[in-house]
Amino acid sequence: MPPPEQEGWQVPAVSWLLDFCPADYRRYAAWRRHPIALAWLATRHIDAQLVAMRQAYREVRVELGDHLGAEALAEVLRDLEAEGVRLLAARRSAGLLHDALQGRRYVPRL
Repeated sequence: MPPPEQEGWQVPAVSWLLDFCPADYRRYAAWRRHPIALAWLATRHIDAQLVAMRQAYREVRVELGDHLGAEALAEVLRDLEAEGVRLLAARRSAGLLHDALQGRRYVPRL
């Protein structure tokens, strides 16, 4: 992602944000024209995915325990955990991008 000071940085930002949203979101021109609205929406979408992933992690043993063996259940739990970690990183990144679109700048620390 180019830094916010670079000319045209919002174009790749929009593409990046759309990658975290359902494919159908690409149909809506207003979200491309107003990246701050897309960033706002993308953070909410990722938040909802995190809620669903956490709920799935809590319920998978009860809901699928009788249908999966212990090894398969452990594999599903590992994948759910990995997806949760990925979503947390995406949420942090999308939040920082939303901040940048609002004009907030962060100073790097040593």
